[in-house]
Amino acid sequence: MVNGMRGRPARIVLFVLGAVMAGFFAISGYAIFAIPGVVGDARAAGMLLQLGGSLLVVGWLVLPLIFFGIDESLDPARFALFPLPRRTLITGMFAAALAGLPALSTLAATAGMVNTVAALGGAGAALIQVVGILGGLFLCVAASRAVTSAFATGLRSRRSRDLAVVMFAVLAALLGPLQLALLAGAERADWGAFAVLADVLGWTPLGAPYSLGLEVAEGRLWAVPLKLLIVLTTLAGLLRWWSATLESAMVGSVSESRGGDRDVASPTGLLLGRRLPRSRFGALVARETRYWWRETRRRAALITFTVAGIFLPVSISLSGGSAGPMAVFVGAIAAIALANQFGYEGNAYAANVTAAVPGRVEIHSRATAHAFFVLPLLLLVAVVVGAVTGRPERIAGDLGLLIATYGAGLGLVLPLSVRAAYALPESTSPFAVSSGGGAAKGLLTFGVMIGTLLATVPLQILAWTLGDVWLWIGLPAGAAFGCAAYLIGSGVAGDWLDRRMPEVLAAVTAGR
Repeated sequence: MVNGMRGRPARIVLFVLGAVMAGFFAISGYAIFAIPGVVGDARAAGMLLQLGGSLLVVGWLVLPLIFFGIDESLDPARFALFPLPRRTLITGMFAAALAGLPALSTLAATAGMVNTVAALGGAGAALIQVVGILGGLFLCVAASRAVTSAFATGLRSRRSRDLAVVMFAVLAALLGPLQLALLAGAERADWGAFAVLADVLGWTPLGAPYSLGLEVAEGRLWAVPLKLLIVLTTLAGLLRWWSATLESAMVGSVSESRGGDRDVASPTGLLLGRRLPRSRFGALVARETRYWWRETRRRAALITFTVAGIFLPVSISLSGGSAGPMAVFVGAIAAIALANQFGYEGNAYAANVTAAVPGRVEIHSRATAHAFFVLPLLLLVAVVVGAVTGRPERIAGDLGLLIATYGAGLGLVLPLSVRAAYALPESTSPFAVSSGGGAAKGLLTFGVMIGTLLATVPLQILAWTLGDVWLWIGLPAGAAFGCAAYLIGSGVAGDWLDRRMPEVLAAVTAGR
């Protein structure tokens, strides 16, 4: 680690920030796990220690899959040329992982469990809990190393790194909805069910090590050796799995499937198959569909829309509000991803200009590819909202409103994408933003969203006025409204694109 930071100020800064975050996690975790002991609540201790410990183990399983490649000091491939016995290599890498900041902060955080168990069961229970948190730490480290070793070849690929970026986008999109859901769920939580879940997890490898001291404090000494056996057996299995996959992680996988087979097995290959027409329109739809699935920024936009579209109505419903208006709002924001559709391609759009693709063919193909992903998501939103609100009979009518607002949004966004195109940064990160005129043009999308909501106000009033009648006519009426709005807007956008192709290309390649 020291050699990796020598002469690299950026890495030093990142290490300091990581140390600060690790310290914050250690202090806050210790305080949280020590609270049941301070208040003397055995029931809260049983839930918090077992559920919290289970979440720690799951975190150690998942997070290394996201951050693999950032800290490569323990990458198994770096040891491929060293004549080290497998047992020596595993022992050394395991000890090195225990000396890292994540392991040390986890140990410090779980030390709060010892404080709680000591307050509830005395020194003997606290001593057993020390054994438990050490066993839990060994379990966490062994699980993380075994998983990263098993998937090392795939995790080194560009696709996995793109997936990590997308997962960051998912986490960022989930922060607000999860906060609302947690606040609403805490008010209506069934703590008895949580206690049962905690007791069940206490007999699994996830929660067993963190419940040893609780068993002593409650007088169930017979459970301690059984849970120790669960921990030791799981630890031995993980180490054996790690040993079995270490060689392939060091040398990499040499077997590669043919590109055609990968494409057929991919979601886009299964989606397209041979159903698209063998024409210029079909080729453009196939290309755009693959771009929406594979390109990081587009994929992040779809995931962000999915998270917002599902969790916002659900969170508002759990808070006691009405999810119907928010569901209509979701239909409006679905089309915003096409507000700068040419900016995603940049220089690559020159191929379409050179081929003189007709404007309407270009617009229809891009909208069709986007609809392949969005329409199933709109159906999912309608079903989830209907189930959460307890009104499944409204699913068809709500879906009609969603399609109407999506079509109206496309009718406004597509002309905007031609008249207000702007270049995106060279970075493929979904967090990269444009500056200057691009940022100003990006603000126009908010006006389009408001215009979409206003355009569908008559339909919303009609749905509210007709009441139960809308349940029967809502889907066809909304689909007809959305299709009409889309055809008008796409026609205008296609005619503008025929006259402005060079200007669009210049706009999306400015500064490149």
